[in-house]
Amino acid sequence: MKGRLAQWLRRLGAQGAALICVALALCCFAAEKEGYHMDELLSFQLSNAQFNPWIVPTQPVGRLAKFVQEEIRGESFGETVGNLADTVRDVVENRGASRLLQYRADVYPEPVWIGAEQFHDYITVGEEDAFSYLSVYFNVKDDNHPPLHFMLLHTMSSLFRDTVGPFQGCAINILAILGCCVCFFGLGALLERHGILPRGYGRAVGICAALLYGLSTGGIATALLIRMYGLLTFFCVALFYVHMKKWLEKGFGGKNRTLTAVTALGFLTQYFFLFFCLALAAVTAALLARRRRYGELKRYIRSMVLAAVIGVGAFPFAIQDVLSSGRGTEALQNLGQGFSGYGERLGAFGGLLVKGSFGSVALGAVLLAAACLAAGVVFARRKGWKGLTERVKKTEAIEAGRDSETEAIEVRGDKGTEATAGRIGSGGTAAMGESAPPAGNARREFWLLLLVPCGCYFLLAARMSPYLVDRYVMPLFAFSSLLLAVLGARLAAAAVPDGRQPLGKALLPVLALLLGLVNMAGYDGEYLYRGYGRQMEVAERYGELPCICLYDGVGYYDNLPEFTRYARTLLLTLPELEDRQDMEGLTEGPGIVVLRKPEVEEAGALEALERYGLRVMEVLLPGEESVHGDTVYLCAFS
Repeated sequence: MKGRLAQWLRRLGAQGAALICVALALCCFAAEKEGYHMDELLSFQLSNAQFNPWIVPTQPVGRLAKFVQEEIRGESFGETVGNLADTVRDVVENRGASRLLQYRADVYPEPVWIGAEQFHDYITVGEEDAFSYLSVYFNVKDDNHPPLHFMLLHTMSSLFRDTVGPFQGCAINILAILGCCVCFFGLGALLERHGILPRGYGRAVGICAALLYGLSTGGIATALLIRMYGLLTFFCVALFYVHMKKWLEKGFGGKNRTLTAVTALGFLTQYFFLFFCLALAAVTAALLARRRRYGELKRYIRSMVLAAVIGVGAFPFAIQDVLSSGRGTEALQNLGQGFSGYGERLGAFGGLLVKGSFGSVALGAVLLAAACLAAGVVFARRKGWKGLTERVKKTEAIEAGRDSETEAIEVRGDKGTEATAGRIGSGGTAAMGESAPPAGNARREFWLLLLVPCGCYFLLAARMSPYLVDRYVMPLFAFSSLLLAVLGARLAAAAVPDGRQPLGKALLPVLALLLGLVNMAGYDGEYLYRGYGRQMEVAERYGELPCICLYDGVGYYDNLPEFTRYARTLLLTLPELEDRQDMEGLTEGPGIVVLRKPEVEEAGALEALERYGLRVMEVLLPGEESVHGDTVYLCAFS
């Protein structure tokens, strides 16, 4: 048994061990997640509510949802297909006069009670609506995001039916992060093979980047936030890897199907992908033109245009989302503000980037200062050693009276150096642990392809993002890890004596792992929403009672899991409560639970409840103890 385990571990290798380490760490954090941001629960509804993208208290069942339930869905699959065919034929023949377009939903003058089962149906998938991707597509077209992530979340919900849990969404993100790690492994080998990394450091750089990213606070946050940003990060990293692979080895003149597919899928994940993609495409096109690789340039442009056609063709609503939707208009307005308040936004997002990469701004500053100091010391020592060696050789030559021979040796040495560089450029390796000089300025082109798109993404995200939160720069956490790993390899190769290079290669992953452990220990719990479990316990304990949720705007989405526990829930703003005409459920019964969102003023809420004879018997959960700031009261009829 021990022999088999040892054999399996050897076959697994350090890269597999790094993947397992990252996966286990992220799964442990996902298991601790108790609550959700409202956007996360909105993701579940857009993915799983049958043709019902929004919860409207005066119209709990949407028009199309009601039509599908009553006119399309049959007792068998064949009957459902037949009803659908009849509906399509009716729309084609009668257009505006068709049953579908004339159909009306039930709209009430005031918010109505919504039962626990209906809230459950909003965010979960049952037997009848599993793998219903047309519903997802319809729901997302009314949102401001493309559909790919929501379809994957719907797939997870279809596999694990009648439940909603962190694992359904976090699993997508964790797989995306592991995909980034695999790309780092490939990039490490690729960059070493072409002399951009020091000889023998490619594997170490891949492992180091994987650990730096997967165990960073930014990587943990990306795994925990059930939105599309983990998938966005993967497609940005994958697109960069495909570009580097083609630039250094395959060229863009052959088959570009992978390039086209990754570009189209990234566009269908999140529109911020365009920030990175367009900048990377511009740099690539400029480099191809500068190298006079016009045939490849033509094929590259054709492939990118094809990706755009596929993306827009698959989801034409993207044009409206980007140019005229609420979020799209806001982003364009932010861009139009120019430099007004831009410095503040750059500072805020810069702090988020450093915190996500190092765990805190202070630790990031300390590590950066230490790295700069170490680089300076190494540079000074290397330069000192080189100068001392040259002086010793010159002194010995003079003493031996061999000035003329020394000059000949230097000439031959120069020729030998040129020959060595030529061998390296054609696939050879440099001796003594030095990096192989890359052919055709590949090292400079690598930095251009890496830094320019990342810089453009950061500058545009900082200007156009609606909120100052880390989700909008999450893809940069992965690239900052890659950048640190590459710089660390070059520093290690310069600092470690030639005979101790294996020590330098092993040191990088060890340091990355130590930094990851520090980040994990100091993680502030963002996106875990610790404490929401207590709020769910209150809902379980008083589940036989109805609930009134007093909210302002759309804040009630935070509490959808609770509403699946209460017998029924009434969603009201304070003015709707004060002016309500329908007294059903407000003047009778054993009691009622009132959930007040923090935006609703307490005195006005309690006064409005007293008008209906509702008196607070007990505060079940004070606002300061709620993860969302909610106050939960137990009220009785007086």
